[in-house]
Amino acid sequence: MNQVIELLNSHRSIRKFTEQPVSQSQVNSFVAAGQAAATSSFIQACTVIQVNDTGKRESLSEWAGNQAYVKEAPVFLVFCADMNRHKISCDMHEAEMLSGFTEQFITATVDCGLFAQNVAIAAESEGLGLVYIGGLRNKIDLVAEALELPELVYPVFGMCLGYPDQNPEVKPRLPLEVVLKQDAYDDSSDKDLIAEYDHQVREYYATRTGGQKDMSWSEQISGMLQKEARPHMLSFLQSRGFLKK
Repeated sequence: MNQVIELLNSHRSIRKFTEQPVSQSQVNSFVAAGQAAATSSFIQACTVIQVNDTGKRESLSEWAGNQAYVKEAPVFLVFCADMNRHKISCDMHEAEMLSGFTEQFITATVDCGLFAQNVAIAAESEGLGLVYIGGLRNKIDLVAEALELPELVYPVFGMCLGYPDQNPEVKPRLPLEVVLKQDAYDDSSDKDLIAEYDHQVREYYATRTGGQKDMSWSEQISGMLQKEARPHMLSFLQSRGFLKK
């Protein structure tokens, strides 16, 4: 493996950070690397908001489920799917923008994911750690209001960045055969492969928690999918001008 692949395979979520500062020039370079990611039809539909204000950080931490690292991390970024600049572009040419299409929501959201992963890789390449914060969507309306987001913009997730103050193990991933199919979707062996993987994950959790967590991957997923998954999201997104057709 080359160094890039080794870096990708060594990713861990970091939730404890040292007090070592991250310079604005570093943040700028990471976000510039994000801009270099692939973008559907050159739409460039991701906007990043760096949240420095202490009060806003504390509110975001609370709304994300009281995740302390949101307010403690040296840097906190919010990645937003943004079709507002496209409306501005249409207005510049006196053209009516046809918005609200599901395809536009998908492409803008995918743009954000690709952008953010480039930011993550750039930061990790310089020795920083990070954790994504999907919990911002718990109170997404409050987040959007606090960040003064206009219509056609929504916060997809946040990211804590800083120098790691912990050294967790790399979490094992699904067997390659489960996620890489050849020519067609064949899941005939997936149940057996997932069962084997469950043992690996159970051992990982036991080691990480000193035996306090005894759970497999399939148990975790089956438990999660018996609960509602932020049912407020559809009405919120429609109120922002997304997913109307």
